[in-house]
Amino acid sequence: MNEKTEELRDIFLDVTEEDTVTETQTETHGTLASDDEVDDRLRDTVAHMQDALDFTTDLTTEEYVRVVRGFYADEADAAIARDLDTTPDTVARARLDLHLLTDTDLDAPFEFDALDAALDDHDTLADAADALDVSPSTVRRYRRVRDARRDIRRVNDRYRDEFEAILTDRELTDPLTESVQEDGLDEATEGQEMDVSL
Repeated sequence: MNEKTEELRDIFLDVTEEDTVTETQTETHGTLASDDEVDDRLRDTVAHMQDALDFTTDLTTEEYVRVVRGFYADEADAAIARDLDTTPDTVARARLDLHLLTDTDLDAPFEFDALDAALDDHDTLADAADALDVSPSTVRRYRRVRDARRDIRRVNDRYRDEFEAILTDRELTDPLTESVQEDGLDEATEGQEMDVSL
């Protein structure tokens, strides 16, 4: 402690009549979500969807949570499928169950209105496919997309909003925690001369 610092300390002690100049630490307001808390919240949302909607795969709730995390991490269906030891088609169907659509899902080789008309006008999937000049598997795939879009509109995109809110909270946590730590260090060392000589 140099002479100037000692003088300031003495003045502070005289004015405040305190015995110490150490500031009391206060807790930072708010809560920061841990990975476990995020997974719990995602699990709750997925479980609610499973109760309210007709899921089309045999994946567990935990595996559906993995699909959510993979989707928002921009992982391809094939990469998520490898991690879950399942097929990319199963992951794609799980994504649609979760109302998580990609640009590819919406890039159909026909207008969705035309798909609706073909399905309405024909008794079989094969006949609808013939009318659209595509394979039955293509009709089956985009019919699932159409159904997911209808479900999304029906619930006002509520579930995707929930996923994004949960994951955004977590994304803000890391930089916020780092900022709090850096600010605390800056305040602790502000105005102090650092003697780094050995």
